Amino acid sequence: MLRLEFDRGTILVHGDRDQVDALSLPGCAFDRRVSLHRAPARHYREIITRLNDRGIPHQDDARSYGKLDLSFQSDRSPFPYQQEAVDAWWKAGGRGIVVLPTGAGKTFVALMCMARVQRGTLVVVPTIDLMQQWYGVISSQFDTEVGLIGGGYYDIEPVSVSTYDSAYLHMERFGHQFGLVVFDECHHLPGPSYLMTADLSLAPYRLGLTATLEREDGAEHLLRDAIGDTVYRQEIRSLSGEYLSGYETIKISVRLSPEERTEYQEARNIYRAFLDSQRIALSGPGGWVRFLAATSRSEEGRKAFTAYRTQKAIAQGSQAKLRVLERLIRQHRRDRMLIFTSDNETVYRISRRFLVPAITHQTKVKERQDILAAFNAGRYPFLVTSRVLNEGVDVPEANVAVVLSGTGSVREHVQRLGRILRRVEGKHALLYELVAEQTGEEYASSRRRQHSAYRKPPAQENATC
Repeated sequence: MLRLEFDRGTILVHGDRDQVDALSLPGCAFDRRVSLHRAPARHYREIITRLNDRGIPHQDDARSYGKLDLSFQSDRSPFPYQQEAVDAWWKAGGRGIVVLPTGAGKTFVALMCMARVQRGTLVVVPTIDLMQQWYGVISSQFDTEVGLIGGGYYDIEPVSVSTYDSAYLHMERFGHQFGLVVFDECHHLPGPSYLMTADLSLAPYRLGLTATLEREDGAEHLLRDAIGDTVYRQEIRSLSGEYLSGYETIKISVRLSPEERTEYQEARNIYRAFLDSQRIALSGPGGWVRFLAATSRSEEGRKAFTAYRTQKAIAQGSQAKLRVLERLIRQHRRDRMLIFTSDNETVYRISRRFLVPAITHQTKVKERQDILAAFNAGRYPFLVTSRVLNEGVDVPEANVAVVLSGTGSVREHVQRLGRILRRVEGKHALLYELVAEQTGEEYASSRRRQHSAYRKPPAQENATC
């Protein structure tokens, strides 16, 4: 009789070699070091299914999770689309990705899936803040102990929450203890290291959650083997007004001052001339990496890199943008406004000039929590940040966002829009995008507005400041 064993993120198949060879078990290859067949742990479900389908007697010593009694402690009813998502996931065999906009309740979808499966569950998240949020939500909804793995914790329970970093480091040790693994913000998973967390887990049930599935590098196709296909998807447009706040997106073009224009053009000419001399296209595959490598090899290259940063800083933090921001702060002084930039220097510049609290990656955890709590309570009507609040932060009271600068990433722009869409009675959200005229920002703006949330904007301001 064959026997399955979990071994450091893999499945070992004990038994007659010829018999195992004849079965062609998924993912299995003969490991001469131990004279046994071995497969990545993610093939566990396929291996069990193959053995059961062929009526092959076997002993399953690989998994160590059991059934749980996960019952909701409240009578909260799901929205129709949430129930549809769970049903679609279950119909797909309890594997797959659910794509829902920020604020649409992806966490509750996951809780419903956990209650449907009733197995040990590991939730994997990108940040410690999200780990703490999930801990609180699960603890409030289910009468069960919740383990934490990451941020100084290594406490494993049948239901646990881990960061991606910690899951990558430890999955080979506990990958057999969970029957369901939930990858929150699963667009992070295709990174070269994180993807191993899916390989090292034998969980037969897998759920991916994201609001922005597509990646700039196109690597989202790797999620099919790691989690499954996309089983359910709703976009912002289809849920806004009824389940998300209605919203407008307003693009405001600003002109550089004559001095800024001159400095911008001089810097841009230097770095563009260097690109041409090196025959590098930044928009091409590996263009940015080639540019960085080339700039490090000569004095001319270092000047080109400095020029690149100079022209970018001028466009992103021009005086005209700050004047428009001042007008918007006055206009929306009774609202709750998030101000986004792409760099910390501009964050602190805005914070000092307008006396508003700032959050960057340098902000300590407790201070960050205090600032967010004060913002949600209304004690701080404005908050400026760089990229750290793009995802995974609950600010339901925010109804205005001002994007001074950012990357050309569609995902980043949609995430920033999502921060202000959490539905609150009577709320109507506004997103302002400030773009410097006749700069590289115009191209970046056109790229990041390709998402369906922007293709048919309900309102557009054709202002020039």
